[in-house]
Amino acid sequence: MQTRTEKSTQDNTGTRPVERLCHATGLLLILSGLLHLVVFAVDGGPWYGPVSWRKPVTFGLSFGVTLIAVTWVTSYLRVGSRPRTVLLAVFAADCVVEVGGITLQAWRRAPSHLDMETPFDTAVSMTLAVGGGVLVVLLTVFALASFRHPPTGPAGMALAVRSGFAILLVALASGAAMIARGVVLARTGHQEVAYHSTAPLKPLHGVSLHAVLVLPALALLLSRTSWSEPVRRRVVATATGCYVAAVIGAGVWAVLTY
Repeated sequence: MQTRTEKSTQDNTGTRPVERLCHATGLLLILSGLLHLVVFAVDGGPWYGPVSWRKPVTFGLSFGVTLIAVTWVTSYLRVGSRPRTVLLAVFAADCVVEVGGITLQAWRRAPSHLDMETPFDTAVSMTLAVGGGVLVVLLTVFALASFRHPPTGPAGMALAVRSGFAILLVALASGAAMIARGVVLARTGHQEVAYHSTAPLKPLHGVSLHAVLVLPALALLLSRTSWSEPVRRRVVATATGCYVAAVIGAGVWAVLTY
């Protein structure tokens, strides 16, 4: 847990304001996802496919939860307050751009990713692709920081944070693979094939995306129990093993159906 000195340092360096900004932004993204769930209930239409209300729903919820989770989890990293503030601010802005572009295209009844039909659609798709690249860089920096120095926190938190970020990198890699393959297919005249080419990797992407929240949250919850530190570490290690097994299973499915 953070000491009083560490908390005081946070206040003095201005990290707290960026955390509040990220939490508020994440909450707004979650509310956007829930709002579009209501829109889907009223307007109807397909839940699956390149043009669907599913995309602003799932991306709003996912990006919102991830932004809040990363903001919280990075408080355990041994990263300077100023670099962390900058990285989190850019991360929050990028999350807004990603969800905003996806939501815009949903209201336009156009695919958000891999759509090269018009210059405007191409601009949106490429903006989202570039934004995805920015996400990869930012989260990789945080992941490397978690392995450079042991994260702080209660028993099991170091393993939870490191494992969460390592598994998150799998989600980023699978997301990048989906975009790369889809862009190649779209630019070579296989637009419809591009839309469906991402399906095999979606389970892997989805499962691995939220380990950075689930595992640290477990370590935090265990710290509120009367269990000894060795027991809590073993529970976190077991949960991490189960999560890795789920990711491997999703990976095998992706290979068999790709």
